[in-house]
Amino acid sequence: MTTISGQLIWEIVKRNNCFLVKQNGNSSAKVQFSSEHNNLYNLNSYKFSGLSNKKTVSITPGGEDLAVALATTKTKCQHKPVKYVHRSILKKEFNKMAKAVVNQVADNYYRPDLKRPALARLSAVHKSLRVAKSGGKKSKKSRVSKKAFRK
Repeated sequence: MTTISGQLIWEIVKRNNCFLVKQNGNSSAKVQFSSEHNNLYNLNSYKFSGLSNKKTVSITPGGEDLAVALATTKTKCQHKPVKYVHRSILKKEFNKMAKAVVNQVADNYYRPDLKRPALARLSAVHKSLRVAKSGGKKSKKSRVSKKAFRK
């Protein structure tokens, strides 16, 4: 079975696909976004496209508490959907997760051009997973008044 080049696929799907989202911008120009999987910035461009590139990166919430899932696609298993994606769950501190993402994406010569977008997506996903502490800090005045009230 022959494979089709990524640029040919992009030329076919860049103007018309089911993932395309068109919105009005600041002026009369329209902005095009894409809701496809493995698209880090959700922009409709060849660089970030998960459909036309063989090597893609995806960062999503991992399901557990502050866990992030890093998924990369394998180039040799294009016709085997079960083995096509390599997922790894990152559960550590943000700095260690960022180092793991850089090692997987850029230092491993996978897709060095996606290093900054992957770190930006990791930061956004990690920030959305953090839960704000309920309630505000108590002031010293309220603590003193409670102590005086108890006596």
